[in-house]
Amino acid sequence: MARTGHYEIDMCSGTLWSKILLFALPLMASSVLQLLFNAADVIVVGRFAGDASLAAVTSTGSLVNLLVNLFIGLSVGANVTVAHAIGSGDDIRTEKAVHTAVLLSLVSGVALGIFGALTSRQLLVWMSSPENVIDLSALYLRIYFLGMPASLAYNFGSALLRAGGDTRRPLNFLTIAGVVNVCLNLLLVIVFHLDVAGVAIATVISQYISAALVLRCLTHETGALHLDLKALRIDRETFLTIVQVGLPAGFQGVVFSLSNVVIQSSINSFGDVVMAGSGASANVESFVYVAMNAFHQACLTFTGQNYGAGKCDRVNRVLLWCQLFVVVTGVVLGNLVYLFGSQLLGIYTPSAQVIAQGLVRMKCVAVPYALCGVMDVMVGVLRGLGWSVVPMIVSVLGACGLRLLWVATVFQMVRTPQCLYLSYPVSWIVTGTVHILCFLLIRKKAYAKVTADPAAP
Repeated sequence: MARTGHYEIDMCSGTLWSKILLFALPLMASSVLQLLFNAADVIVVGRFAGDASLAAVTSTGSLVNLLVNLFIGLSVGANVTVAHAIGSGDDIRTEKAVHTAVLLSLVSGVALGIFGALTSRQLLVWMSSPENVIDLSALYLRIYFLGMPASLAYNFGSALLRAGGDTRRPLNFLTIAGVVNVCLNLLLVIVFHLDVAGVAIATVISQYISAALVLRCLTHETGALHLDLKALRIDRETFLTIVQVGLPAGFQGVVFSLSNVVIQSSINSFGDVVMAGSGASANVESFVYVAMNAFHQACLTFTGQNYGAGKCDRVNRVLLWCQLFVVVTGVVLGNLVYLFGSQLLGIYTPSAQVIAQGLVRMKCVAVPYALCGVMDVMVGVLRGLGWSVVPMIVSVLGACGLRLLWVATVFQMVRTPQCLYLSYPVSWIVTGTVHILCFLLIRKKAYAKVTADPAAP
């Protein structure tokens, strides 16, 4: 079905490579701005509050992801459900998915916010957070989790817009929220000396701004993506469809985060200098990751719409173009990050020791990062076809399980930060290879289903 909206992309006809870039580049910029929320926190804290506060903020990322990823996975389910509906031209199914997804995000955000605020300190204890860091980390997390309803509302809302091919307006919304976040960081930390509490408050306020903007956008939409706040309800069939795709994706994200929490706990055992170095490096690496992840999202959405329209030949070409783009992005940016690592890490901290530790991680993670991109694009095409359980199982066993096994065996023999970091590229190689094999085995069955019944997804 051709899309005629000013912000939408017709994914089911015409040249693919240019439309993939048109979709991915604003999404890439949006993701970078979203990272700047956290990067602004880290830079301001590292410069004006000291290494302990820097470690407190940076070491919470894996824990936040552990709790949030299950619900972010459900937003993937919403994206695929809407993309299939749009591709097949089913406006009624699209409307049901929009209202179900938005209400689901609000309910989930409230529940997650309460849980996170109540359990933050105990979870940090289980992660072996050092005594000189744990109080600051707990304070940061308790405030941060107050923004969960807004965070999930934005993620679900932007997923709905992406399903229709719109990645530009979420970029505009994050630009506004990002500017507010940076200004508040500087005001609350430098002027009012609120330390980690200041950066957490700034982040929460910016999250509510971005959520309000994306929900306002949906309420002003015309056509099937229009949101009527008075009509919010959970449609049982739509909810089950979202869960069918989103729950395995979310569970996969949770298990990935669990393995990262285990690795973070091992990093914590080396003290606050290694923690700060690893955390600062991870923040820099995140910019490379989200640049690659834009092509994972493009593969997911383009596959979903074309599969919904029964255009399986285009699905194959979507995968090839996205793999080409993600490899080039990962190789170029990953190596540039390591080449200019000292200067980039110097933005976060003036400590030579922390910078040195950050470079150790960058060499092991940033340089081979393209391998992670290849793995993620394969996950995107499988989920776009509606096969979400298979990549979940492969990722849980191939990536997460392998990392946990690495920590329990190889790391016990070679107890160095480098040894921990090497678990990442090893897991990417193994898991990406298996994903490729799974796609080759699955696609014939999946294509036969949609060719026989175009309305099947």
